[in-house]
Amino acid sequence: MQSDDSRMSKVLVGLSGGVDSSVAAALLLEQGHEVVAGYMKNWVNAEGIPGDCPWEQDIEDAHAVAKTLGIEFRVIDLIDSYKDRIVDYLVEGYRSGITPNPDVWCNREMKFGVFLDYALSQGFEFVGTGHYARRRTLADGSAAILRGADPNKDQSYFLSLMTQWQAAHALFPTGEMLKPEVRQAARRFNLPVAEKKDSQGICFLGQVKMSDFLRHYVDDSPGPIVDTQGRVMGEHRGLHLYTLGQRKGHGVASPRDGMAYVVVGKNPDRNELIVGWDLPETEGLYVRECAVGTVSALNEPFDGKRLVDAQPRYRAKAEPAVLEPIDDGKVRLSFQKPQRAIVPGQICAFYDGGRMLGGGVFESVC
Repeated sequence: MQSDDSRMSKVLVGLSGGVDSSVAAALLLEQGHEVVAGYMKNWVNAEGIPGDCPWEQDIEDAHAVAKTLGIEFRVIDLIDSYKDRIVDYLVEGYRSGITPNPDVWCNREMKFGVFLDYALSQGFEFVGTGHYARRRTLADGSAAILRGADPNKDQSYFLSLMTQWQAAHALFPTGEMLKPEVRQAARRFNLPVAEKKDSQGICFLGQVKMSDFLRHYVDDSPGPIVDTQGRVMGEHRGLHLYTLGQRKGHGVASPRDGMAYVVVGKNPDRNELIVGWDLPETEGLYVRECAVGTVSALNEPFDGKRLVDAQPRYRAKAEPAVLEPIDDGKVRLSFQKPQRAIVPGQICAFYDGGRMLGGGVFESVC
């Protein structure tokens, strides 16, 4: 396995106005690449959804960084593509009862989808981003993605649906560094965003609560909250506003100290939200086997039974699981340890140690 090709290339950096992408641009420039900064304009919150969507400030910050580095700055309007590929995907997913992951899809469909397409059409060879992941070249010449050098900031999970073609055109210079080193580099380059706080929230939407976002697009549909025995415990506001494993915000208080009710299921036909005790033996809360669809394999197909490290959510620990192909391009995962709250619509990333193999979307539990 070799490090990224050190030859000088023409790179379009996705400059978000944050410190990570800004340092990525500075590092690529320092390495001798021909660098242009591109701000992806995906969302302007023109519909008045509550929350802070600071895209105007982000553009100003990104422009200031580009000016400091002495590189060209472009604002690239991708609003229509974002609505078609991300917003509609989110809304339809929640309407159908699943819990989508917009951040993973943003990387596949936007940063390394339409943005990469734009870059290649403009004569660029790579797209650079501030992701905490590392790209390497395998002996067969294919691109591999490794976990970031900083275990606390590793973002390879969010790249788990990328294709080989996308990975081959990606550069992640900050993925070789620890977060404090990135801050230090920002100060060394005198970047105006060196002390800017990291952004949080839905991909590209800023500080917009998911519940407020969904309420704007999906009508509330109240119904009963029931326990695992079918007894009515209260009323929910709409099944799309809750997710499996949720401990707070469902409105059912526990009558016992030290115990809590959690969401363990949904019954769309009866519009019921099902809650149970947060215990390993509670039906529906912990599972060993599940089916994963929309499978993406980065370097090698999942065409046989094999052991992988499967990471069921971003901050979860990757756990050993047997991966086995089943019908329609899907795979079955059999975890060695029961997993809490496997949520349809969420992403599972597959690893071989520190190397990412790919990923897919949870569809059902077995």
